[in-house]
Amino acid sequence: MDTRKRNRIIIFLIAPFLASFLFFAEDLIFRIIIIALLIIYVAFLIFLRDSIKFEGPYVAKSSPVEEDSLPEGPHQEFDESFKIVSKNRDIEIITADNYVPELRHSKITLKPPDLKERFEEIANESLPEGIGQDGQFTFVLEKILTVIKEAYNANTAIFFWYNKKKEKLSIERFVSNSTEIERRKFDIEDDILSKIVQLGEPELLSDISPAAESDVIRYYTTAQGIRSFVGVPLFYDKQLIAIIALDSKMGDMFGIETIYALGRFVRVLTMIITIFEEKHTDSISQQRLKGLLNLITQDQKFESAEDLISSLQNSMNFLLSWDAFAFVFFHPVSQKFKTFKIINNTSLKYVGEDLDIELNGTLVGKSIITGIPIKIDDTSSGNYVRFSKVESVSFDGSFLAIPVVYNNQNYGVLCFESLKKNVYTNQDVQFLKSAVSIFSYIIYSFSTQTLLKSFLALDIETRTLNAETFKERLASDLYKASQLKIPGALALIRIDDFLEQESLFDGNPFPRVLQAVTETINEEMTPFNIFGRLSEKVFAVYFFNANTKDVFLWAEKLRVKIARKPIAVVSKQTTYTVSIGVASANGKVNADEIIFNADLALQKALEKGGNTVRNIN
Repeated sequence: MDTRKRNRIIIFLIAPFLASFLFFAEDLIFRIIIIALLIIYVAFLIFLRDSIKFEGPYVAKSSPVEEDSLPEGPHQEFDESFKIVSKNRDIEIITADNYVPELRHSKITLKPPDLKERFEEIANESLPEGIGQDGQFTFVLEKILTVIKEAYNANTAIFFWYNKKKEKLSIERFVSNSTEIERRKFDIEDDILSKIVQLGEPELLSDISPAAESDVIRYYTTAQGIRSFVGVPLFYDKQLIAIIALDSKMGDMFGIETIYALGRFVRVLTMIITIFEEKHTDSISQQRLKGLLNLITQDQKFESAEDLISSLQNSMNFLLSWDAFAFVFFHPVSQKFKTFKIINNTSLKYVGEDLDIELNGTLVGKSIITGIPIKIDDTSSGNYVRFSKVESVSFDGSFLAIPVVYNNQNYGVLCFESLKKNVYTNQDVQFLKSAVSIFSYIIYSFSTQTLLKSFLALDIETRTLNAETFKERLASDLYKASQLKIPGALALIRIDDFLEQESLFDGNPFPRVLQAVTETINEEMTPFNIFGRLSEKVFAVYFFNANTKDVFLWAEKLRVKIARKPIAVVSKQTTYTVSIGVASANGKVNADEIIFNADLALQKALEKGGNTVRNIN
């Protein structure tokens, strides 16, 4: 029996097998199910039988047929044959060399006429002028928030800074469709932003109830109909420093994929903050180095306290940001600390110069006594006295005092004030403590020289009497002349300006001219004269027991002698002139009065163009 017949018998026996259940089943429902299955099965057999039955010459053969038994072409039942005819035997074939894909899915969009200009305007937008590091970061942050808002069709994209010390959030920048965003600092409470800070992880709200919106979203002044919110933390140096948040008026607007995408933006912002931080640090370092080099350059000469403070001020402009600067200096002669230099860049009231410092009960006094820096982040938080209890200061902000200490001796205090709170950091204090060691040594050297000079009677450059000693000797001789009824006269000798000659020499010719003029005057001195130097270019000669006429003739002789004497400077020789003013000292005992009269005569000589002698009775 072949396979086909065996299969037919099996299929046929299924029907009696199902029918036999009718004799054994007593349940009516079960019999109905069996009858339905029989009907379906029989109908299925009839359908299959009709589906394989064909009409016409091509009848499907179910029995296997050997390949050799197939009739060949002319012996087929229908003796029909066909032949493919081609006019060209070279058939066209598409290969990789001539295949051109059809862009069936591309769609040409009409370009606006100003597409290029608008794109270049956006892509090449320049930074606003006159902004610092903070302004540059804010500019970049605003552009990133704009991209985030447009990418997620948000109502607001907003960036918060987190101050861990004060437990507050503050808005740095936002891009929003709303104009009712509240610009203030937010305490950490129980809203969604506070939850991000407390947990340090992203938060997602898909369906915010209108009744709970004001409690959940606190950065709007009024309810905006916000239904969706997503916020992610921003970490820098393993510390949470900021939050990026998005909200929308549509429910279920954001998902987990939004959090992952915002994580990439957070990474970009972290890298930008790092770059700005490094750039800012390098810039600060360069400025501070420049400030230190300006102070120790060879061109700096500290001839007076004013020169010292001027150089110190110029350096401080590079070392630290401040709105008011005060230099408290220890006067070695008076043995007191006083405000020596005050710079106020604001219109607010501040202390003045030459104010005595109270050591007890003041910030500066505390720094002087302890030798420790003092940093107040918010002067409005307490009743702080800076310099003296009689001061009148309307500043509120940050205060920093750095003592100037060298060899366990306090020479003063550098005081900085800023209108901004929490401006100065511990790193700033540490740097200034190191930098102040240089200032301390300079001030120590200047104070030591000042103190030593106060013990000297001679001018170091010319070896003549210095101004203070000359006035003391002059007062003594005036008293003697008054008691003895002897005449006297004073001559002030000033070296004329020679700016036009300075270009003839490589260096400053004044020291050589000063030496030559001093030597010439010394040659004309007698034991009855007092010779001293009052200032850089002015000398004074007092004549005991001499009248004004004789002194005038002496002065004229000296003027001519100096004018005719060539002075060699470097490899060139030239001449210089002096102007002389003569005043009578008959019957006078006030040294300042006689010097004043002689100076009036000297000014008349200078008004004539110099190289002149004038007298006054």
